[in-house]
Amino acid sequence: MEESIMITTSEAFKKFKSRLELREAEQKDASRLQKEIREHIGNNFSIKNDFLTGSYGRHTKTRPLKDVDIFFVLDKEKEKKYLTDPLLVLSDFKKCLAKKYGESKVSIGRRSVGIDIALGTTEEDKVLSIDAVPAFEVSNYYQISDNVLCDWIKTDPQIHAEKATEANKAFDGEWKPMVKMIKKWNETQGKPIKPSFLIEVMAMQILYPPFSGGYVYELKSFFATAFDRIGETWNDPAGLGSPVSDQMDASKITTARQKLSEVGKFIDQAVLLEKQGNQGGALRIWRDNIFGDMFPLS
Repeated sequence: MEESIMITTSEAFKKFKSRLELREAEQKDASRLQKEIREHIGNNFSIKNDFLTGSYGRHTKTRPLKDVDIFFVLDKEKEKKYLTDPLLVLSDFKKCLAKKYGESKVSIGRRSVGIDIALGTTEEDKVLSIDAVPAFEVSNYYQISDNVLCDWIKTDPQIHAEKATEANKAFDGEWKPMVKMIKKWNETQGKPIKPSFLIEVMAMQILYPPFSGGYVYELKSFFATAFDRIGETWNDPAGLGSPVSDQMDASKITTARQKLSEVGKFIDQAVLLEKQGNQGGALRIWRDNIFGDMFPLS
């Protein structure tokens, strides 16, 4: 059954772009909870500085909002016991947060401690995860604990944020919306590209400025290049720490290539249907086979 009001592909992408923006209520929930956690950690550890990081901090997070990362820079003198035991700081962060939110709500991840907090009543909005990342400042970078490597690793999320801002400016303000769209595709496909930050790192090289003016062209170009290059080593944009692509083993690369090949074919089908005058069919491919229910049909 055709939609009662048909829209163009360009109009659909404009709506889709808007739908990926975080809602005011989501922003308020995230703001309230991250402030609450920052205060709680600050009352239990000597914190030199704390700030938002991750895709939420870089404004590349898609709806629905699930994850917010908070970077906690510990005081070296007062918390020096952790300098020689990177896993202990994760354990102590977990104990601290479990006292407030409950043992079942808190877990240790690879480089952070996650807190799952129930929100609202709908399936989409019911849980917000906040990741607390303990860190120390070391000259011109930070070091954070890695639960897999059992060691401190170098990073600088502030450089990541600066590079994302620079990329967005060079791409006429469309780099961040494009990244959100690609991340939404990645989610609908079961996240073949991991971590999602890898998409941002790839986009810094693949989305070549200036913006062409067309999302369809830019997406087709990105997916085609990503297919060719997904097996490469993608280093930290800050030039620190392990490669961002270190989770992509041979099996995951094969799966990602399959998904990237598929999406290229789906885009070709959508373009062909639109040329043939079947606008509804074209839009349904964008929704059902590429982006999921957030992509509009009308």
